[in-house]
Amino acid sequence: MRLRLRLRLRLPRSRRAQRLAVQGLMALCVLALLPATWMRVGADARVGTTADAPAREVALVFGAGLWQGRPTAYLAHRLDAAAELYRTGKVKVVLVTGDNSRVEYDEPDAMRTYLTERGVPDDRIVSDYAGFDSWDSCVRARKIFGVDRAVLVSQGFHIHRATTLCRSAGIDAYGIAVEPRDATWYYGGARELAASGKAALDALLRPDPRFLGPREAGVTEALASAAG
Repeated sequence: MRLRLRLRLRLPRSRRAQRLAVQGLMALCVLALLPATWMRVGADARVGTTADAPAREVALVFGAGLWQGRPTAYLAHRLDAAAELYRTGKVKVVLVTGDNSRVEYDEPDAMRTYLTERGVPDDRIVSDYAGFDSWDSCVRARKIFGVDRAVLVSQGFHIHRATTLCRSAGIDAYGIAVEPRDATWYYGGARELAASGKAALDALLRPDPRFLGPREAGVTEALASAAG
């Protein structure tokens, strides 16, 4: 004998109950949008294009995944923008931050290789191998690498969050919104709504990153090399 289970959605019968249900749903939507709205409004004046970017010593590029050991199209766009910032003299050093939690997965080294192929000298690139998320990358850039001013490079859907987080971590940050947009861009934008909730908590509570470790002199040495 085959049993059939039917899920029935029962709506409130009274008008008052229906009105309360709609109001409750609207309140939940507003609460979900608040963190992303706060970050967009707060960081909007500090986000622009490569042409708008102020001169800063350091560009911070966030990882965005690898495909067969090479940067994804998303990450390649970020790295192209960073290479342009270097070529035009707006930055002297590029700090690449990403995930290297597994031997077979090394975002920072793949990012370094991509940049050197596009003319950025190897000694002007610094790798952060423990940038497991945006907050960790910002905190480590400040506390481990001593970066207090930087141009951030990421996609438009992420850059407001990244700028807000780095400013909360103590970095005077200006964000570069990399385009173009495609179908995956809209997926990233939808995902950003969920990520913004955690980011708001990180910005307010300021937890330590997953891995902090000792201070590193990579950025200082790269800047000294640039000055020499």
